[in-house]
Amino acid sequence: MSAARIRFTTGEASIVVQLADNPTSRDLVAQLPLTLTFEEFAGREKISYLPRRLATDGSAGSAPANGTLIYYKPWGNLGFYYRAAGGHDANLIPLGTVETGLDQLNRLEHGPVTVEAIR
Repeated sequence: MSAARIRFTTGEASIVVQLADNPTSRDLVAQLPLTLTFEEFAGREKISYLPRRLATDGSAGSAPANGTLIYYKPWGNLGFYYRAAGGHDANLIPLGTVETGLDQLNRLEHGPVTVEAIR
C-alpha cells in the first residue's frame, strides 16, 4: 500500500502531494527516497525523469489538470501541471494532487529536489 502523501523539497520550497490510489503511485513510493532534477516543459508543466519506469498496468489515464502530479507513460517522466490543456489521454496517469505548495513549482528548477514519503 502506498503512503498517503509525498513531499518534494528543494531549498526553502516544499510541495506536498496527496497520492492517488493506483499501482503507478504505489510503484513511485517504492522508489522513494529520490533526488530528482526538474525542468520547464512547454510552458505548462515541470517535469523530471525517474531512475526507472513505473508500473502502469491497472492505472487509468486522465485529462491534464492544474495541480496534478502525473506520470507520462511514453517518456517515463513525472510532471506537475500548472497550465493544463487538452482532453483525456490514456498515457497520462494521475499520481496525486498538490495539497500545499503549488505556488512554489518554479523553485523546483533551482536545484536538486528530494522526494520522500510523509509518514
